[in-house]
Amino acid sequence: MRDTIRLVGVRARGHHGVFDHERADGQDFVVDVAVEVDATAASDSDDLAETVHYGVLAEQVVAEIERDPVDLIETLAERIAAAVLTHRAALATEVTVHKPQAPITVRFTDVSITIRRESTVRPDDAAVAESAPLEEEA
Repeated sequence: MRDTIRLVGVRARGHHGVFDHERADGQDFVVDVAVEVDATAASDSDDLAETVHYGVLAEQVVAEIERDPVDLIETLAERIAAAVLTHRAALATEVTVHKPQAPITVRFTDVSITIRRESTVRPDDAAVAESAPLEEEA
């Protein structure tokens, strides 16, 4: 079963872009994140460890926006998706990065990229890996 946790409108200042003034001055970026989880275990146990802590996730998104600059919002979206998928309960994620102050010469409301990525570790694989004994070196 797949359930979805959403963060909408996480905003932070970053210095991403291909132009010097974007790097120097920075601008606001807005990120929406959807995380697919199986919420069954968390809802049965009422245990935060069985799901994705959205407060921690929001802080990670802001950290990714604020860290070292990249040229493309596609690259920023990939970094954020990778951070989301470090959460054990995250099965997949959809990340949208909005650049509302993009340097465009015409009037516009928004520029954005949306990517979808899936975890390469399935929950069953993780359980097997966690329970498997480590092999001793010969």
